[in-house]
Order: sequence, then C-alpha cells, then structure tokens
Amino acid sequence: MPDITMACSHAPESPLALLLRTAADVNGPSAIEQREDAETAAAYHAWAAYPRTIAQAVEPADWQGLSATDHGGRYFKPSAVAWLDGGLWLHHTLRITEHGAAADVLTLILPCSCGRYTDITVDSEGRLLELLAELTAAGGRSVHDETRGDCHCTSAVPQPDGLR
Repeated sequence: MPDITMACSHAPESPLALLLRTAADVNGPSAIEQREDAETAAAYHAWAAYPRTIAQAVEPADWQGLSATDHGGRYFKPSAVAWLDGGLWLHHTLRITEHGAAADVLTLILPCSCGRYTDITVDSEGRLLELLAELTAAGGRSVHDETRGDCHCTSAVPQPDGLR
C-alpha cells in the first residue's frame, strides 16, 4: 500500500497526518507486514509444535511469506512456505475457528506419482513422522490412487521462489 501521508502536502504531526495514518492502519497491514507476520507465525508454529522435526530442519529464515491475494475470485489469506527439497514444500497459514480464535494449519505439499502435486494437512509431529516414513518407502512421492477418489492433485507446480 502506498504511503498516503506522503501524497499530500502537510505537516508530519498535523491532525490531517494523524487521520491519514489512522486510515492506513484501519485498512490493515501492508503486504510487507503480512509476509513478515506469516513468516514469524510459521517459524513459531514449527518451533512450538514440531520441535524434534521441522524446528530442527527448517530455519526461521527459510520461511517465505506470501501476502493475501485474490486470485480468480478466490481469496487466499497470508501464508508462508518453506522449500524442503525434492519437490516438497511446507505451507503454513492461520485460519479463524468458529470461536474466533486463530488456528495454525500446516500442509505438506509433495509430488504425486502421477506427476502432479498433492497436499496433506499435518496436525501433529507424530503424523508428520508417519508421513515421512510413508514417503521414504514411496521414494519421496505421494502414491496416486484414483480408485479411492481422494487424490486431489493439481497441475500447478510450486517454484522455489514461492511463485507459480
């Protein structure tokens, strides 16, 4: 968001300047603040909920924040991704529960044996360890199984810089 206080000619501490800063604050955090907040939230969640796994393997600086975006009529909240290697990513975002509290959502994005990508929500360190054991046996890929009807692969392939 551009700094609207710089667009007008007024004293920095004038009532107008205060009102313009207040209006900017009401509009929510800037894209930079959203990205930084998303990176911080992801790093903290990794440290607090996955101390033996993700916190040991992914440095806080490895998280790349993404600001909120509206893409094709769908709104995506700020989030952060961490590139793991071998085509695997971690994706972290916060969702608001029905009680108005923020809840961490961690997703493992991984290549599928069909050649596309799929994602798996990881809700505990134990579940992550189970997934890693399965991936080791499958060569680092999710096993594609259309017979179960639960393959939700996408053809969009994430890029290491976080852009598609």
